[in-house]
Amino acid sequence: MTQVDVLLGLQWGDEGKGKIVDVLSPQYDLIARFQGGPNAGHTLEFDGKKFVLNTIPSGIFNEKTMNLIGNGVVIDPIILKRELDNLKAAGHDPIAKGKLVIARKAHLILPTHQLLDAANEQRMGKDKIGSTLKGIGPTYMDKTGRNGLRVGDTTLPDFKERYNKLVEKHKEILSHYEFEYDLTEKEAAFFEAIEFIKSIPHVDSEHYVNGFLKEGKKVLAEGAQGTLLDIDFGSYPFVTSSNTTTAGACTGLGIAPNRIGNVYGIFKAYCTRVGGGPFPTELDDEVGENLRQVGHEFGATTGRARRCGWIDIPALKYAIMLNGVTELIMMKADVLDGFDTIYACTHYEHNGETIDYMPYDIISVKPTPVLKAIAGWKTDVTKINKVEEIPANLASYIAFLEKELEVPVKYLSVGPDRVQTLELI
Repeated sequence: MTQVDVLLGLQWGDEGKGKIVDVLSPQYDLIARFQGGPNAGHTLEFDGKKFVLNTIPSGIFNEKTMNLIGNGVVIDPIILKRELDNLKAAGHDPIAKGKLVIARKAHLILPTHQLLDAANEQRMGKDKIGSTLKGIGPTYMDKTGRNGLRVGDTTLPDFKERYNKLVEKHKEILSHYEFEYDLTEKEAAFFEAIEFIKSIPHVDSEHYVNGFLKEGKKVLAEGAQGTLLDIDFGSYPFVTSSNTTTAGACTGLGIAPNRIGNVYGIFKAYCTRVGGGPFPTELDDEVGENLRQVGHEFGATTGRARRCGWIDIPALKYAIMLNGVTELIMMKADVLDGFDTIYACTHYEHNGETIDYMPYDIISVKPTPVLKAIAGWKTDVTKINKVEEIPANLASYIAFLEKELEVPVKYLSVGPDRVQTLELI
């Protein structure tokens, strides 16, 4: 049997996973999303066009690759239908080409899940998590509370009764909030979308993926969000509701731990975060704003401005350890082209100590980053297409990170287009 390679984010999400999955997909027979929901915004650019995928795996544009939405994903049927309609209008129809399947065990996001999400954020006020309001958290709560509806349930004769039962539960909860809503329009769209996704083949993802492996085919598991948003190991409670780490690929697809092969860890040459929560290297100043504008750091799903800061090596070491990363992929090096000097956080000052790891509590006691100055390259790298053309100072920055992180950088991204990707090793 072959093994499953995993590709995931090492920071707070938005690292550029979609682009790299698209670049790597010709090497694989199956791309499988294993967690998260339409809070993901995987942006792909090629041939002068730009696409944002929320639920569909990023291998969808490769003609020879199958794509699976795994059991660990939570699916909003309305958003999935809209995604597929938009792809079809742009000349890409994965359903007609038979290139997309959905796990029967994937849970469904109901319109009332979104209402619960919004009502809870409203109630929390200034202490809100910074949810994308897509209903992700409430859906995972119903999953773990054993109340949820799954894709496979849509084909059962009593699906509507199951739906009504869960909605009544949600309405009871909403009655305790000061929150007005009207379900009529959203509910009609939901059931229209349910009929639509019945036309997409449903599979048992655990058998489906392992079948590929048994036949010696290559599988890439695609993660969403980032390691530091993991429900167990992220900056809790400012996290997402799923396991964004390599372990999440096992439970989100139904594969055994010994089936994991290479683990590609993606990180930006700097760091960003969306929503609330700690961010030790955040630059709430002119430099941070410069990074935001040059890097177009606005959420692909929400449009929200991302918080920006310098790269955080203790956090990256932590993420590499948790995921068993074998190869690194460095994104958005071009965003730093204009800087005379860039900085890297090598340690934290925390509770009177200098430490090189991410401590348990970085919320009530904020760590102060210890920064190392690094010479910038002051060169436009967006046009380079050979490793030999990489500026010396950028090569030095990469070598510094490889030494600190003890993992090689395999790919370097110097722009948003799929062709702006250099293979270093």
